[in-house]
Amino acid sequence: MYLVEISGVVQGVGFRPFIHNLALSFDLKGYVINNGYGVSIIIQASKDKVEQFTEQIKLQKPILSKIESIHIKQIKSKKIFKSFKIKKTKKSNHILTMIPSDIAMCKECQEEIEDKNNRRYRYPFITCTNCGPRYSIIKTLPYDRCNTSMDKFIMCKKCKKEYKNPKDRRYHAQPIGCFECGPSLLLLNNKAQTVEVKNDKFIDKIVKFISDGKIVAIKGIGGYHLICDATNDEAVQLLRDRKKRPSKPFAIMVKDINTAKQIAAVNKNEEELLSSNKRPIVLLKKNKINNLSKLIAPDINQIGLFLPYTPLHHLILQKLDNPIVATSANISNEPLCTTYEEIMQMSSIWDYCLDHNRDIVNSCDDSVLFWQHDNMFMLRGARGYTPKYLNLPKKTNKNILSLGANQKSTVAITVKDKVILSPYIGDLEGISSINHFKSNIDILMRIYNFSPDIIVCDKHPNYESTKLAFELKSKNKNLELIQVQHHYAHILATMGVNNITSKVLGVSFDGTGYGDDGNLWGGEFLVCERNGYERVGHFKYFKLLGGKKAIKEPRRIALSFLFDIYGENIFEIKNNTVKSFSKHELKTLYQVWQKGLNSPLTSSCGRLFDCVASLINIKQICSYEGESGLLLENFYDANIKDIYKFSFDNGQIDFSQIVNQILEDIAKEENIKIVVVSKFFNTIVEIIFTMYKKYDLPLVLGGGVFQNRILLQLLIDKIPNIILPKDFVSNDSAIAFGQALAVINKDI
Repeated sequence: MYLVEISGVVQGVGFRPFIHNLALSFDLKGYVINNGYGVSIIIQASKDKVEQFTEQIKLQKPILSKIESIHIKQIKSKKIFKSFKIKKTKKSNHILTMIPSDIAMCKECQEEIEDKNNRRYRYPFITCTNCGPRYSIIKTLPYDRCNTSMDKFIMCKKCKKEYKNPKDRRYHAQPIGCFECGPSLLLLNNKAQTVEVKNDKFIDKIVKFISDGKIVAIKGIGGYHLICDATNDEAVQLLRDRKKRPSKPFAIMVKDINTAKQIAAVNKNEEELLSSNKRPIVLLKKNKINNLSKLIAPDINQIGLFLPYTPLHHLILQKLDNPIVATSANISNEPLCTTYEEIMQMSSIWDYCLDHNRDIVNSCDDSVLFWQHDNMFMLRGARGYTPKYLNLPKKTNKNILSLGANQKSTVAITVKDKVILSPYIGDLEGISSINHFKSNIDILMRIYNFSPDIIVCDKHPNYESTKLAFELKSKNKNLELIQVQHHYAHILATMGVNNITSKVLGVSFDGTGYGDDGNLWGGEFLVCERNGYERVGHFKYFKLLGGKKAIKEPRRIALSFLFDIYGENIFEIKNNTVKSFSKHELKTLYQVWQKGLNSPLTSSCGRLFDCVASLINIKQICSYEGESGLLLENFYDANIKDIYKFSFDNGQIDFSQIVNQILEDIAKEENIKIVVVSKFFNTIVEIIFTMYKKYDLPLVLGGGVFQNRILLQLLIDKIPNIILPKDFVSNDSAIAFGQALAVINKDI
């Protein structure tokens, strides 16, 4: 008798039915059962037969499964098995099973939904063991129907027959349903009144609303979308006005890959990402001629496209001629809507809502990715990619809760040798977002029966995540509280996903993060080891005029440098930045700068992009984070190889020297924007390269600045062996993972 234990993504992906059928083909006797770590298999067979069997498990495993380990152990048993069965799951107190992600509709289900002779023809919730909702419907593990939001839907006889048939594709498919017994649609207007739909023609009705220029809310897998016709200027402008989103790009959903190629340039790797069963939003270069409204992504040459991933989206787009805007339904700085009550609070934005009665237990936004120089990079890790399971260099007997940062928040728990990273949560700006943050912690703790021994947080005293850490500590004195420096966590995260254990030179460039000296860091060179770091270089501090307000106004960053250069003579200067202020504003801000009132010192590289954007009048006031950096990308010319002169003074780079040279270029150049932007990018790369040559260590990147595609490409070209956050985030969503590694590394 042998016990085979398999860990990984092996629940909710048709693994037990697969084992059952494979065992029958080998004429094996015994059983398979879910457990807290994955699945256990008892086999009554010879050692050779067991080894052949496990080899075929590796070769034939289900599409959605991921095997982390297979352990075979001979056991003593007097029991004689006469068949091979799937046993009912037993509850375990020790859980480390990987939760499967929500997966796009598979090819087989698509064929059925389009087949007039199939009983699920045009059924908007069609699913099987190879596709459909997983994480978003799970209440707790193990992944059985009774532990999901499908528990309230009692299977009809036909569905039950499929569910119990080992030869059927829907054998033990937990979200199984049909028109008779599964989830159903409901159409509402913005006054919460039900709209009567004849003959169940919900799709036809929604298609007509979209074609007529209406804004509709549609409930998906992990939350609601706000949707309108992406070719209709009036509809797109109406959505911008109602959502108070003046210029931030919208994501576009298209019906197929051919439509995507009409809108944007799509290479082979990008096509694979778009068409994958994860169906992320992929950032692509716009075609110069396309049928989209110019209001979709104003003034930038990128567009975020994705293909339909639910049967409902598929049905809508098959009947609609045009691409649609599909943006997350949330009020600014608040979490994604997942309930009827939440979407009704946004009823002033939409005209109609296509709702359904399958509850979303765990919200999950759309993932956003891009492909650069043969590498995939993630801007937002969510549907299809999370929860993310990351390996640790060693096991720990401590339960670690990492609370991450304040922007682009994620949380993580550490159990044994795994870090389990939550989906993207968002910015912790208001009460709703903070409650959402706490609920994501509760979700992981509930699912994994987790109670922390150690809490890790950022050093910034005003981060909501930091405040929560201290609150939890005050309630439980046995908890150990550890604070980890923000930029060190960035570098550790990239080291972790690349399994780097040696000493490195970390370049951590972002907007802002709390430094060891109390200033706001963000342009850092750190010599890092697994258990510590030394700050060996940074951009010389400059003042953030007005604190947080400066982050939204690039002109305030540029003005801070101009004050430094011109002093009181600033009032005689006439340039783009100065002209954007009134005389009264200039006088007030000069006094603020002189006295350092509400003007914290920062070394932020992200703010330098703002400075350049203001000086050459690309952007004076931003409507969303990172806007200036995105706009600068449009003006880069690879034919310009020049750089601005710079120098290191005790490890500090004074950007004022570069500002002076930019001002000289503005005075004499014709193509100011192209020249300045190109030289600026080249200079940042050369600064990094200079430090790289000086320290002769592996170069590791971390921080949101490295989401900039031009900068990333230039660095990869310049330093081919550079260590990147590939298949992972470089922004603050990586912080929770870095924090966990900081604690683990202390014991190595």
